[in-house]
Amino acid sequence: MSVMISSEVLEQLLAAADASPDAEICGLLFGAAGRIAAAEVCVNVAANPARTFEIDPTALFAAHRRARAGGLAVVGHYHSHPSGLPVPSARDAAQAMGDGAVWVILGGGVARAWRSVVVGAFVEEVIERIAETSTPAKAGAQLGRSE
Repeated sequence: MSVMISSEVLEQLLAAADASPDAEICGLLFGAAGRIAAAEVCVNVAANPARTFEIDPTALFAAHRRARAGGLAVVGHYHSHPSGLPVPSARDAAQAMGDGAVWVILGGGVARAWRSVVVGAFVEEVIERIAETSTPAKAGAQLGRSE
C-alpha cells in the first residue's frame, strides 16, 4: 500500500527534523485515506524529548475539534528519530493502537511511512510524493504550528 504526500510538506518535515539533532520533533498529519495534505507542528511534551515524543494533548484535541467542524481529518502524526533510523522503535510499537493511523518517521534525512494495523504493530507504506497543483490542496499543504 502507499500514502500520497505533498512534496512541499514532506520537504518541510525533513528540514524540521534535520534542524533538531538533539530532540525528537512531532506533529499531526491531515488529509483523507491514503493522502496527506497538510502537517502541523506540535510541541513535544515528553519528559525526555531527546529519546521519545509526546504530542501536546491540547493540540491533538484542537485538531480533532477542527475536523469535526469541517476541517481536514487527522490521519496520523509524524516524529523524528534524531540519532536513529526512520523505523518504529519498540516504544513506538507499544504506542500503536491498531487504528489505521499513519506514522511518518524521519531520521537520517529520510522519511518512511508506517500504518498502525493492529495493536503493537505496523506495516510500511510506500510514500508517493505528489506535486500539489489545485488551490484547496495547496492552501492546506503548508506546515503550520499548533497554538
